[in-house]
Amino acid sequence: MFVGVYERQLDERGRVALPSTFRGELGEHCYLFIGDDGCVSIRSVASFDEQANELIGQVKRGELSRNRQRAFSSSASQATIDKQGRVTIDARLRDHAGIEPQAAVMVLGSLDQIEIWEPEAYRINEEAGQDEIASGSK
Repeated sequence: MFVGVYERQLDERGRVALPSTFRGELGEHCYLFIGDDGCVSIRSVASFDEQANELIGQVKRGELSRNRQRAFSSSASQATIDKQGRVTIDARLRDHAGIEPQAAVMVLGSLDQIEIWEPEAYRINEEAGQDEIASGSK
């Protein structure tokens, strides 16, 4: 499980250092892809494969469109975690999340995946989630 939130900085190559507590769970490789609500998501290879197989099943059952499958798969890229614990976020994923080169980002654990957020977008989503918890809504 991935938990916690960390402020990080992208370097000039679009790399971000993942928290050391996240790295062991990921292994040497992971997948980055378009995440929900405007973030970049990161999953371990096994978790990504599970999610992809679930998506394939949903498309075959007619629950989701092939366009959704195409958009998901074309957004994904396999990444290697370097010796400093960094992964590269490609330009297309940075654009999706509104993250500028060399900008501050929020890296957070979202239980089954890691999310990378532009700080203001994260703050807005965090407040909405906290309001839901406080009000007891689902």
